Amino acid sequence: MKNVLIIEDDPEIIHLLEIHLKDLGCKVDSSTQGDDGLRKAIEQVPDLIILDVMLPEMDGIEVCQKIRANDIKSPIMMLTARSEEIDKVLGLEVGADDYLTKPFSVREFIARVKAIFRRQKMSIREDVNTASGEKVIHFDNLSVDVEMRKVILDGIKIELSPKEFELLVFLSSNPGKSYDRTKLLNLIWGYDFKGYEHTVNSHINRLRSKIEPDMSNPKFILTTWGVGYKFNEEL
Repeated sequence: MKNVLIIEDDPEIIHLLEIHLKDLGCKVDSSTQGDDGLRKAIEQVPDLIILDVMLPEMDGIEVCQKIRANDIKSPIMMLTARSEEIDKVLGLEVGADDYLTKPFSVREFIARVKAIFRRQKMSIREDVNTASGEKVIHFDNLSVDVEMRKVILDGIKIELSPKEFELLVFLSSNPGKSYDRTKLLNLIWGYDFKGYEHTVNSHINRLRSKIEPDMSNPKFILTTWGVGYKFNEEL
């Protein structure tokens, strides 16, 4: 049984989502306040968090940031009445995995929830173990412990966001193979966010800022001009 936390200030939407999530066999808890929802997310670490952007006390963007700051890796689906591109991009940038713009169809909501649960079954660890046969990947002075989700550079632990870690694991488990931005969106975010390829760029830049000794001359994650990115196969 999957545990789902809904953080939404509209009781009617909560009731509607609860009905359909329970039909999927989920156990559902809810909160109508951002700060209370954050507390429950930290205490419960649910399998899925459905998070409204417009919340009293603490808005959904801040809740999402604090969830990720507490190293909670639960998938987050953001709900927003805003349709502007900047709001959608901001949600993805702070750590959301998916978003739906209100009003949305129940069929689309269910399809996206099922897609998130499918991706949980196909964990990044299984992909890497299949590709490399290793649980810890070593490249020069960089090591990536897939099972412990730990990155060590020159003996120092590097703190990465969930998406930064998944990007690093995926690219490092396929050294030398180039992936374009659209492909990485589909593989890492698990959904075709058409038009939001710059989200990949910003995550790559943040990842590089944490692991690269020289941002102007990357050592680990290389740019394949005209294509996208790859992990340096010569290390």
